[in-house]
Amino acid sequence: MSCFILLLAAQATLLGDTVPPYVAFPEVGLDDPAAYEGYQTRLYRDAGGNAVQIYLDAKSGRVVHLWADALDESLGFTARDSAGRPAPLAWAGPEATTRVANGRRSLAYRLTAPGPLRLGLFLLGSMRLERDFQYAGRQHDSLGASFIVPEFAALVDDIAGLPEPERRRALALLGARGPSTLRARLLPVVTLVRSPGRWSVRVTQVSLDGRNHLSLTVSGDARRSSARLAHAVVTVRPAVAGPLELTVLIETNGRALTPLTREQIFNDQFRRFYAELQADTTRPLRLRRLEREARGFELLSSREKLMAGLPNFATYFGRDMLMTALLMEPVWSDTMVEHVIAAALAKLAPSGEVSHEEALGGQAIRENAAEYHRRPNPALLANLQAVRENYFMVDDDYQLPVVVARYAANAAIPDERKRRFFQARQQELVGNLAFVARQAAAYARDPVATNLVGFHRDDDGWWHPGSWRDSRVGYAGGRFAFDVNVVWVPAALGAVITIDSAFRALGLAGVPEAQGLEAAAQAWRGVARHFAVALAPGEVEARVRARLAALPAAERAHWEQVLTQSGIPADTLRFFALSLDSAGRPIPVMSTDPATWLLLENLGAAHEAELLRPFLLPYPVGLLIEGVGPVAANDAYAPPAVWGMFERDLYHSPRVVWGREVNVLVSALAQRVRASPDSVAATVLARTLDAVTRSGLKQAELWSYRLEGGTLRPFRYGSSSDVQLWSLTDIAVQFLLARVSPQGN
Repeated sequence: MSCFILLLAAQATLLGDTVPPYVAFPEVGLDDPAAYEGYQTRLYRDAGGNAVQIYLDAKSGRVVHLWADALDESLGFTARDSAGRPAPLAWAGPEATTRVANGRRSLAYRLTAPGPLRLGLFLLGSMRLERDFQYAGRQHDSLGASFIVPEFAALVDDIAGLPEPERRRALALLGARGPSTLRARLLPVVTLVRSPGRWSVRVTQVSLDGRNHLSLTVSGDARRSSARLAHAVVTVRPAVAGPLELTVLIETNGRALTPLTREQIFNDQFRRFYAELQADTTRPLRLRRLEREARGFELLSSREKLMAGLPNFATYFGRDMLMTALLMEPVWSDTMVEHVIAAALAKLAPSGEVSHEEALGGQAIRENAAEYHRRPNPALLANLQAVRENYFMVDDDYQLPVVVARYAANAAIPDERKRRFFQARQQELVGNLAFVARQAAAYARDPVATNLVGFHRDDDGWWHPGSWRDSRVGYAGGRFAFDVNVVWVPAALGAVITIDSAFRALGLAGVPEAQGLEAAAQAWRGVARHFAVALAPGEVEARVRARLAALPAAERAHWEQVLTQSGIPADTLRFFALSLDSAGRPIPVMSTDPATWLLLENLGAAHEAELLRPFLLPYPVGLLIEGVGPVAANDAYAPPAVWGMFERDLYHSPRVVWGREVNVLVSALAQRVRASPDSVAATVLARTLDAVTRSGLKQAELWSYRLEGGTLRPFRYGSSSDVQLWSLTDIAVQFLLARVSPQGN
């Protein structure tokens, strides 16, 4: 790279459009900065309208740039001070400069640091690569450590070992002259160039197939600082008094997505609601929060798909998209539902299963490289970036019919439009509906627990958690999940019947599998009995105290005090188990999953009051932690082996509150309270909103808490996405709450 080109890159800020952050966290007045523990993030829109997220993690010194485009790209590095500690970086100003030229999009911004810096651990590729890098704790390695993707290295070795004619053909498919060319693509290239008045460090990465190019340039004023490069580590020292100032420029030739506008996303009801908040000058923070959420939703929405969340999940996730469609129904345009259904149907497996997640760009190369290593096939090399779909999840297969049925039953959508929409996709849709019917057939024939819809088994014998609690221990090692079997399969069977009826009314061929499905649906309506847990007061106390006895002393003392204040229920405690084991026995973990049942089905006042009781009972007896929210699970009633599972993996444990579950619960409750203001639902709603609001993290994807000085302090969970579909459904929650009370929340 010549000095001239590097100089042009460093001066790109003079040539593009200057833009403020589109969204930022934490934001004064809306967020509790202490809960973010030094984490700061800004999201911009690039010249193509795609999201670019930049975050500074003070705990590790990691600086990561997510490019939420068609390749889900990422550019990251770690910054440390002269003592080897994470460097205290800060934004030098609010603006970024965006530009597009010669088929490349770029964004530049400025950072400051109080003293000398060392930069290293450069990693350019897919966001999935950055995510795995951090999950493995590699951001704490020495700055000069290299990180080579194992699947990439294996593919290069495979090609190098081919007989000469085959090797030449394989290399040609990857645009490489020889194995050395491929090996050079395994690591980024770091160069330092000094030009009059400026120094620039440029980090470039070519994708393994040679098609895509990412670059990151860090530069500074040579009159105020100096830079030295050794073994891929950059040392920057100030030359004058005052803070260091750096310009960071990122650039890609990746394909952009087609963003949707706010007018395309939201309906007239939302626009009226927004206007009402604009007119209410007494509560300006409500409008600011809603505006930030609406902007976040825009950043995730494109004509091609909805992304699950930024920065960690900047790609299609079937479950996230379908669940969002259900929650956003009150404020979404009906064309958004069409986008969702079309995206899911376009990715169906031949069996009719819904894709959980797509692998794009560098992640697709990674997975295709691994496939080539297992079964060498030159066709894979011809398109190493071919998108790969993941069909291992279970819940999304049953969510799709529910979303489709609601669209089909929407009387506000003209029949002719529905007819055209379904005619173009009927074959794919019927494939999914047939899959649902097949999967439900065994239990319909013989309604025993072991005939329920179960998770797939991993190679090590573990039941893979194939629903929304998709951490390793999310379902406590269970095979049959409550949410899949009690909520989604029965809802999907009813949806198949609804869709069949709608098709016939539209003059389309009916769904063959709908014939006789009512009997199967009836059998599945009683499935909750397999998950029922009932504990007498003495058993409740014994199990809760045993769980507390296993906690560290300070935590035990805190929760024993809470237990003394709240007491043990004087009657039988009933709840539904999170899952069943492989023999069909309940694993007695209390969870928030019944909230989804309340969202989708009217269960009757008595049943709903019983279902809601765990949401009212304080933890460690129930789910509610004051000032924090309803925890995702309560393992107090389970065996000690389950306690250990959740201690090792906190992601869906009693130490975490999920924004998704809060929004599901509040949405369900708000609709009930409007019809019955004095119901149990009203009490649960008020207490949930109070606890979550006091946490200071109500718009986060998920959050946790720790005990400090005898007090619980909520904080942002480390891998939480800042802009995430499930948490942004708070837009619909706020709309529903305003209908319950003009003051909203």
